[in-house]
Amino acid sequence: MTTTETTAPAGTPEKAPATTLEKAKDKAVQVLDSTRDSAKESARKTVDAIEANPLGVLVGGVALGVLVGALIPRTRSEAQLLAPVGKRLADTAKGAVLAAKDAGQAELDALGLNKNVARDTAGKLIDGVFKALNTAGSAAASAAKGAKKDA
Repeated sequence: MTTTETTAPAGTPEKAPATTLEKAKDKAVQVLDSTRDSAKESARKTVDAIEANPLGVLVGGVALGVLVGALIPRTRSEAQLLAPVGKRLADTAKGAVLAAKDAGQAELDALGLNKNVARDTAGKLIDGVFKALNTAGSAAASAAKGAKKDA
């Protein structure tokens, strides 16, 4: 805290309290320093978070952009200018989905995995379960008949 010296009646120097202006100046400097330190710390934490999870930040940014874009109304000129671009994007996306579907189906077919194979495999599995149940039932019936003869 800043003080000024005055002369006391006996001629000895005396410390007087700082003026209001000096107090305000000191407080402003303290607040500025504190704010600067807080801003530096926040910036460091933000950089650390981005470096730790860049994909999360990217997804969050895209989500925020979509939200803002949805909330801001479109003008007629935007609709007229962007309609062809949107149609082209939609057509390209459809083409990409169909190409991926076809490529995936071709890969499954090459591996011998298709609806017919799955149906045949499921049928064989069900037949195997029924045979196991039939065998278990027959064995239980034989055991019961053998237990009657022994009794």
